[in-house]
Amino acid sequence: MGKMFLLDNVINKQCNQVEGFCIIKSVAEKTNVKGSLYLDLVFSDAGGEINAKLWDYDKNIHSGLAAGSIVLVRGTVTQWRDTDQLKVERIRLYVPETDYIEMGQLVPCAPYDVDWMYDELVKCAESFSDEDLKKLILYMLEDKKENFLHWPAALKLHHAHRGGLIYHTFSMLKLARGICECYPALNSDIVYAGIIVHDLAKMEELTVGELGISTGYSVRGQLIGHIAMGVANIELAAKETGVNDEIKTLMQHIILAHHSNPEFGSPKPPMFPEAEVVATVDMLDARMYEMYDALETVENGGFSERQWAMDNRMLYKLKP
Repeated sequence: MGKMFLLDNVINKQCNQVEGFCIIKSVAEKTNVKGSLYLDLVFSDAGGEINAKLWDYDKNIHSGLAAGSIVLVRGTVTQWRDTDQLKVERIRLYVPETDYIEMGQLVPCAPYDVDWMYDELVKCAESFSDEDLKKLILYMLEDKKENFLHWPAALKLHHAHRGGLIYHTFSMLKLARGICECYPALNSDIVYAGIIVHDLAKMEELTVGELGISTGYSVRGQLIGHIAMGVANIELAAKETGVNDEIKTLMQHIILAHHSNPEFGSPKPPMFPEAEVVATVDMLDARMYEMYDALETVENGGFSERQWAMDNRMLYKLKP
């Protein structure tokens, strides 16, 4: 990781004192050589992380400090074995009612405003010529809105950040519009609708905290998975909205087929052109994200480490 944004917020240059909000990534109670308790912490934000020590630890005062907590911290940056370390002088928990936090400073976030992306998806659905399709997709967007705005698309790998799910969906929609222009025989409304619903069940598959970062899989996520849950959700939404069986079945097939192959979790391959487009742009957007993420810290003309998620390939970063 790079340098924490916290370290740039210097409030006293003479002693290199910094102050700001960050996340407790890990915390452990330890004992120093004199037998006194202290806290060994790792703080993080969207820029990086730092090891920290709270030497003046008081169990009664600091009992609420836990991994995953957002805190306001003030401390002095020192060096320990040629590495930055933070000596904590003051620390308290974030107070939602009075504190303002720019979430993008704390955790990696989608590069576009999530409310704007959501509105774009709604506008797309409102443009559908088939009234049943429009009714179904608008119902599902409204039903999932609260979590859709901050949910990640994965535990790891592609779009595993706050707002990653809606960003992945929005990126796929942009890709698909170009493809539909090239192949006018495609039913573009079915393509776009399939893209909007294909991963909505990720909100049931992943366990996610208030920061919008996944901590693991839910029980249903492990036992059933987002593809099967997505098909079931279409069934329920279709019953609620009264849409016809054909629209329901087409959306269910797109969800079943969007990973293309059984080894990737799809029990059916894409069996009509619109389903093929959804599966193709899903893979392309995921791969592009993973490639650019792997190349972010690579120098021009250099190679990345081997990427196990992409057939153990080393990736080359072109020279400008």
